[in-house]
Amino acid sequence: MPDTGDTAWMMTATALVLLMTPGLALFYGGMVRSKSVLNQIMMSISALGLIGVLWVLYGYSMAFGNSVGGLGLVGNPAEFAGLAGLTEGTYLADTEAVPPVDVAIPLVGSIPSVVFVAFQATFAIITVALISGAVADRMKFGSWLIFAGIWGTIVYFPVAHWVFAFDGVTAGEDSTGGWIANQLKAIDFAGGTAVHINSGAAALALAIVIGKRRGWPREPMRPHNLTMVMLGAALLWFGWFGFNAGSAVGSGAISGFAFINTLVATAAAMLGWLVTEKIRDGAPTSLGAASGIVAGLVAITPSCSSVSPLGAVALGVIAGVVCALAVGLKFRFGYDDSLDVVGVHLVGGLVGTLLVGFLATESSPAGVNGLFYGGGVDQLWRQAVGAFAVLAYSFVLTLVIAFVLKAVIGLRVSDEAEATSVDETEHAETGYDFSSLGGGAGLGARPLPTGSAVPVSAGKEG
Repeated sequence: MPDTGDTAWMMTATALVLLMTPGLALFYGGMVRSKSVLNQIMMSISALGLIGVLWVLYGYSMAFGNSVGGLGLVGNPAEFAGLAGLTEGTYLADTEAVPPVDVAIPLVGSIPSVVFVAFQATFAIITVALISGAVADRMKFGSWLIFAGIWGTIVYFPVAHWVFAFDGVTAGEDSTGGWIANQLKAIDFAGGTAVHINSGAAALALAIVIGKRRGWPREPMRPHNLTMVMLGAALLWFGWFGFNAGSAVGSGAISGFAFINTLVATAAAMLGWLVTEKIRDGAPTSLGAASGIVAGLVAITPSCSSVSPLGAVALGVIAGVVCALAVGLKFRFGYDDSLDVVGVHLVGGLVGTLLVGFLATESSPAGVNGLFYGGGVDQLWRQAVGAFAVLAYSFVLTLVIAFVLKAVIGLRVSDEAEATSVDETEHAETGYDFSSLGGGAGLGARPLPTGSAVPVSAGKEG
């Protein structure tokens, strides 16, 4: 019988993580130029539809089914196809029967399997959406959808199996899970490897294949709406409590431990980023604050069950400083990662995953000591192998997918579309209707018919 408290928390956590994808859409949407804001938002929102369906059809089975051949590489895609076997059972208790009949449904731990399916679906969705920030302003929407479906199938679903599928948990007592979780025993509580290193490596590969934006880096390409960016970052921070604390798959002490570490590491990372900006550029910025928040969230994701709150503060500061410096690497190496997915998610994921090997303490729920707590390098090498295995797999497979799609259907919009408006050419819409402001053809406004009444307040707003 499911535990009602755990189930209630996990449904709440699922809703919180789902909210992160619209939050990401706002975060990314505010960072691009106004002529491509809808296209950027749509790349995140479309992942909700596409990956949500694929997850039910076969994605969950590939990630959490019994490992094919017992190798720990991928789950059996047919085992839970269409969620077969996960929705059967007795849902209503019969208290009048002798003896009374309890609710009997498939469980993962103490929660219904279908709740776990939904929770993990939100992880798959946002991982795919994260990649889109690297190709802002220049990718065809149709090509993005095809890429997202293929990448989710052959990259994310297997990697999720490596990291999140534990032996004997989701596919029966005798089932085999992923090699990173069970053989390597690297610690990744909520997805520093499967989500952030995975999406960051893919973002780098896709940015290399699709090429630079027109005029980059000569022309300034500033965020068009920093208010939207800050709102998106706030929603991400809010939803991330479900992301990390929900990964305890219950509402007990472990989820509370992950919750406080998520709070303090993120706060420290924001401060670390702002101080770095002040020293380097002379002024702390709102974009820096938002980016520091995300960097801290990324870094604490794999480590929130293994470091102390003070360790989380240290980890957050390091992540904020390192990621603030890492976003400049694209100018040195010449890849156009439009919205700094590589600098924040790939680098932040590496920082958080590797620092487990230094800062982990056995007084935490993970119960492992890192190098600084007398544990030697045992956990550090495990973290490094897991991190770089995911990085290499994602980068190489993404290169292959991107080159094939580039040759077959093309990845980029036309030069004319990129110069004018990706929103108009790809979606037949614009993010902002300036005609309502009035004031002549310069804003696209048509003249009012003769005798039309003009409100007194016209032209005084905006």
